[in-house]
Amino acid sequence: MSHASYELKAETRERVGKGSSRELRRNGLIPAVIYGDKQAPISIALSTKEVTQKIHAGGFMTTVATIDVGGEKIRVLPKDYQLDPVRDFTMHVDFLRVSANSQVTVEVPVHFINEDKSAIKTGAVLNIVRHEVELHVSANDIPEFITVDLTGLKVGDGVHISNVKLPKGATPAITDRDFTIATIVAPAGGVSEEEEAASE
Repeated sequence: MSHASYELKAETRERVGKGSSRELRRNGLIPAVIYGDKQAPISIALSTKEVTQKIHAGGFMTTVATIDVGGEKIRVLPKDYQLDPVRDFTMHVDFLRVSANSQVTVEVPVHFINEDKSAIKTGAVLNIVRHEVELHVSANDIPEFITVDLTGLKVGDGVHISNVKLPKGATPAITDRDFTIATIVAPAGGVSEEEEAASE
């Protein structure tokens, strides 16, 4: 279900700071940090090209990776990255160290299915409130996406998190309310009476 794991080779960074970051980038590397799991953070350098490819391939933030730091293999989950706004290359990545039983919080994309079996077929509009949902999951079972089935939904109906079948072991990060993922709304021009009669 989730993206295939991958491995990145990294070197540790002795010097940290603006000057050394610039120097790294000149050499085709980007600074990154591995933190978490109650251990001291490690500053590393990764191949800019490899990381940028992984980000563009999709699923970067929901795929556990292995980083080989001088022979030590560390399982991580990307937590944050910065892109250069002008040249669209990766500037920095934060990785969270994970073990098999780590609980992590990730933003998982929502996929909608069976639009043609709902009022959308007759011109209603799917108003997506959340394109992704933040979930607490085990690092070993991060879903690639969650699926929302729109079958039978009429204008005015909404899909709440309680309507969605979440993968085993996944719980929503927002627990204090049954939040809305999407609603079915009438088209801007309204639905004519004939169409209304046809969809009865």
